[in-house]
Amino acid sequence: MDDLRDLRVLPGPGAPRGLRVPAAELTEQFSRASGPGGQGVNTTDSRVQLSLDLGTTTALDEIQRERIIRRLGARLVGTVLTITASEHRSQRQNRLAAKERMAELLRAAVAPTATRRQTRPTKGSQRRRLEGKRRRSDTKAGRRRPDASG
Repeated sequence: MDDLRDLRVLPGPGAPRGLRVPAAELTEQFSRASGPGGQGVNTTDSRVQLSLDLGTTTALDEIQRERIIRRLGARLVGTVLTITASEHRSQRQNRLAAKERMAELLRAAVAPTATRRQTRPTKGSQRRRLEGKRRRSDTKAGRRRPDASG
């Protein structure tokens, strides 16, 4: 079965050769899923929790590890990332869904962020901004009470 193979992450920014997480570093736990499934929902452990300890995995170099832990910090318990899949009725499909989701999450988290280079506003945009402010000022000035002197 291909369920027991290593987790492969496609090449992308931050991981030009992709990533390969050994199957031995992944922890799978199974439990009963809620929702549709008829009588089988009470007897089969179809929900899958796939966990990976980002602090100890051999799939990442130190730069990638630091970047992923910083980006996914809110989702981590310590340094462990856990993905849950229960949308399918079969355990096998949920295992594949969890692996795909983890691979996509790792691929996105390892990519470096593009730094924004500051640019100057164009002359046209400055002119449009000031014209808009002038129009708004005139509109609001028209709502004022007339002066008692005039």
